[in-house]
Amino acid sequence: MHDAAFAARWYEAWNAHDLDRILAFYDDDVEFSSPYIAALGFAADGVVSGKAWLRDYFQRALARAPELTFTPESLCVGARGHTVIYRNHRGERVAEHHTLNASGRIIRAEATYEAGS
Repeated sequence: MHDAAFAARWYEAWNAHDLDRILAFYDDDVEFSSPYIAALGFAADGVVSGKAWLRDYFQRALARAPELTFTPESLCVGARGHTVIYRNHRGERVAEHHTLNASGRIIRAEATYEAGS
């Protein structure tokens, strides 16, 4: 597994706002959680399941934040994936854990935000 290369490509796709490149990192059966999912009215529990629903969420999020950028701060590597730590365009510090399948696609992602940021 080449987590640093994966993370670099993931950041490039997000910072380019290239939805197809972003979605290529995710498995069709992905589960993604973020407090912003509820804020955007997608799911009260903050979880979307499946790539089609994830596409809708990411598309709406990108449209709402044309200035969106992720500035990498750190990468933590685990047995089944990694956690990218970055600052977003609002200066929020984010830790996003990615669990990967055998094909190297994200099957579960959890975005968490530093309290008080």
